[in-house]
Amino acid sequence: MSNATPSSGPDEFELISRLKAKLPTGDSVVIGVGDDCAVIDAGVPGQWQLHKTDAVVEGIHFTKDADPQQIGHKALGRALSDIAAMAGTPRWATVTLGLPDGFDAETVESIYDGMAALAKRHEVSLVGGETVANPERLFIGVSLVGEVASDKCILRSGASVGDGVWVTGELGGSIAGHHLEFTPRLAEARWLAAHHQPSAMIDLSDGLAGDLCHLLVEANAGAELLESALQIRREARLRARESEAAKPPLLAALTDGEDYELCFTLGQGRAVMLLDQFKQEFPGTPLSCVGKIVERPGLKIRQKSGIREISTRGYVHFQ
Repeated sequence: MSNATPSSGPDEFELISRLKAKLPTGDSVVIGVGDDCAVIDAGVPGQWQLHKTDAVVEGIHFTKDADPQQIGHKALGRALSDIAAMAGTPRWATVTLGLPDGFDAETVESIYDGMAALAKRHEVSLVGGETVANPERLFIGVSLVGEVASDKCILRSGASVGDGVWVTGELGGSIAGHHLEFTPRLAEARWLAAHHQPSAMIDLSDGLAGDLCHLLVEANAGAELLESALQIRREARLRARESEAAKPPLLAALTDGEDYELCFTLGQGRAVMLLDQFKQEFPGTPLSCVGKIVERPGLKIRQKSGIREISTRGYVHFQ
């Protein structure tokens, strides 16, 4: 969700690009800025560390009246989803709390209950953090360290022309509740890396249209999606029927964001095997091949009426 005030300054990605040039890195850095996590070689043979930091802000990622346990779930879950995007295993997390004036201690405890429940489910240790005053609104930052076998780490780069584009779960309409209740696809990602080794992967936090484009930029390629293959969440369709102001379901699926699903690419010829094996392993998680990587840059969608360009991006901060 977002109630952000538009800004006339650079958007998130322009700012990151400008800051990236100023960041020093050492020999231990395998991947720095530009992927779902930083990848560090800490000297353990055959293993890399994954480092991720993420934040949720009242009024941007949740409303003031949201369930505190769900807020805690989301704060940790967002970082877990990025670890999943690289097929890693999360290990240790620290939390920074920015607390507004007149905060309620029981509410803060409930937020931690939500984080702790999710951390326990994924065997993550919450090992400390920092608490500061933030007078206007609640802020929660999570720093997470994970691990991944160096030969199983999946990056945003690696997609090739002809690869299929795959998505777990359903898309769109996340504001109806999914954005606070999602399940990070950690087990699914590790299984994919172990059995099919996707060529590239990313988690869907800013919408399929925006996040897929990160893979396309790395591949210097484009993609063609198939509208009929997209698994659109029921809530997106309901919102479109109930309100003329709501996005059409297709646009919601492409741009709503906060789906926290996996988008990955995989070479041709393995679709039937993958679908059969994945369904047996994860019967509760839909999996769909929604398109393919093509040579010409840009994003297109094939509909009954023909093929058209997708000019929109997903959610972008600061605009």
